[in-house]
Amino acid sequence: MTRRYGEVPRNGQRYTFRRGVYAILERNGQLLITHQVDPEPEFQLPGGGIDPGEPPIAALHREVLEETGWKMADPLRLGAFRRFTYMPEYDLWAEKMCVVYLARPTLQVGPPTEPGHTAHWVDPYDAVQSLGNPGDRAMLVNLLRRR
Repeated sequence: MTRRYGEVPRNGQRYTFRRGVYAILERNGQLLITHQVDPEPEFQLPGGGIDPGEPPIAALHREVLEETGWKMADPLRLGAFRRFTYMPEYDLWAEKMCVVYLARPTLQVGPPTEPGHTAHWVDPYDAVQSLGNPGDRAMLVNLLRRR
């Protein structure tokens, strides 16, 4: 069973299952994370939903580029977690299956193209404090503990 982080599922609430991919991007002792302004300001691991028919790794490359402006390489699956949340941008209650990868940012090709996103280089321990999602934080803490 995949561990759940965040809110407990609400009784009687129907959830739509959504798969997503996210990256811990490390370079020169810093992590590249994204800040999303809407619907609530929040620092996050770059990533997002997998489009129908899209391979997960292709979705990861696309999402990282859209949210950070960086290309990445060598994704290595670290683990997965579930969360139950309301997604106001889609007016959707979702059960999100979040698969997290460790990857290497390789080339900045421009600013983020995803509206409301900015990219930030931060110390890994500052990232633990900044990330708004408890699942993101747990995946990063698990990685840091293994080192």
